[in-house]
Amino acid sequence: MGGTLCVTIGEVSVTNGRGPTVRRRRLAGELRRLRERKELTLEDAAERLGWSAAKVSRIETARVGITSPDLTRMLDLYELANDRRAGLHALARTARTRGWWDAYADSLPSDYSAYIQLEADAAFIRSYDGMIVHGLLQTDEYAREIIRAALMGMSSPAEVERRMEVRITRQRLLLRDESPLRFWTVVDEAALTRRVGSEAIMREQYERLLEFADRDNVTIQVLPFAKGAHPATAGTFALLEFRETHDPNVVYVEGTTSNLYVESDAEIYRYSLAFDHLRAMALDPDESRRLIARLAEGSR
Repeated sequence: MGGTLCVTIGEVSVTNGRGPTVRRRRLAGELRRLRERKELTLEDAAERLGWSAAKVSRIETARVGITSPDLTRMLDLYELANDRRAGLHALARTARTRGWWDAYADSLPSDYSAYIQLEADAAFIRSYDGMIVHGLLQTDEYAREIIRAALMGMSSPAEVERRMEVRITRQRLLLRDESPLRFWTVVDEAALTRRVGSEAIMREQYERLLEFADRDNVTIQVLPFAKGAHPATAGTFALLEFRETHDPNVVYVEGTTSNLYVESDAEIYRYSLAFDHLRAMALDPDESRRLIARLAEGSR
């Protein structure tokens, strides 16, 4: 992946994984939204704070961090309620924190790294998966086949293995004992019937899905072919919700060469509504489990 890849969250762009962390970008985006809700321009806010407009802009675009006193001054100006301030100060304190994925920075596109950081902070993910099984639910061999196909022979076997390690490491979010990630996927029948690798690989993948389906924090529903057209025919998406009330939801839409992060309240609502329609159209979890079990039996 020799080209330069860029991800945009709100108004902030990061290239090749060397920019600010996702936490800093989320804090910056929230400060921008708070200013806009008070109907203040950059210049208005800067004047009232006694700062330059350039300083406010650099904070809102995450080009610089923010000190605790400066954050307090901004929150005073925006008249943020006391019950929301602690969360933003906590976010500011951890804004420089980087995670396990940084060990793989040389082999991960910046947009994928940004998603992993968001995923690690999420409390609940609702996902529609139209073409392949979600990465959080993949077996090692299934993941390896998917990654090889996506890289189209343009990467070394070592990079394929590193990408596979990352994908499998992400599954710890679902398996941890304390506060495991809640995950709800509506998986299209196409993703289950598309053969990836050998029959043995597919059988193992079906069995892995059945294991995850037995977990209290995981819900798996299958959307059958027979349901025809549906609200997500444009493709896969994931709706991420966070533990802290100050963290706005984010929708992640995956593409072939770039990925989109949706933060507009109106657009997030439309994706949430689409997911509700999808889960209503899909088989219920018990019916879905039986279908996956039949697929596993048929692959023997």
